[in-house]
Amino acid sequence: MNLPILYVKDGCPWCVEAINFFEEIGLQYEMVDVRKNPERMTELVGCSGQNKTPTLKSEEFVVADFDTDEFKTAMKNNPIEAKKIGFSL
Repeated sequence: MNLPILYVKDGCPWCVEAINFFEEIGLQYEMVDVRKNPERMTELVGCSGQNKTPTLKSEEFVVADFDTDEFKTAMKNNPIEAKKIGFSL
């Protein structure tokens, strides 16, 4: 299984919140800082249609530009995707 990708930007407070939340719940992911890896920005825009972070991509499923409450709602609304990444409330 491929890990979901969490696109972040250094200094982004919502990214820090997402990272802390994912660490609290034990969610495993690959983190990509698009400021440190600008070539990955194209990948972010391609999968989500925007350049904001945090954005989580798991295969074809994307939660773009979220705070933790929005992420929880996206997982609640997509239980199959939540199960795939190991998320449960």
